[in-house]
Amino acid sequence: VTAEYRVTGMTCQHCVAAVTEEVGSIEGVSGVAVDLQPEGESVVQVTSAVALADDDLAQAIEEAGYTLVR
Repeated sequence: VTAEYRVTGMTCQHCVAAVTEEVGSIEGVSGVAVDLQPEGESVVQVTSAVALADDDLAQAIEEAGYTLVR
């Protein structure tokens, strides 16, 4: 399953690394790609074995210091 999510607050490659690490640690996630948009909403593409619960994804993104746009 591949899904895209919008995230605010990301401004640099350090942000990308933090989100990639946190989201990548969710059970079942096999890939994370980020299209960084420093002035707006970045797009985080997540590939996983099963569809992820929005709450799990939001928690991982918040743990990295950013906000999932719902």
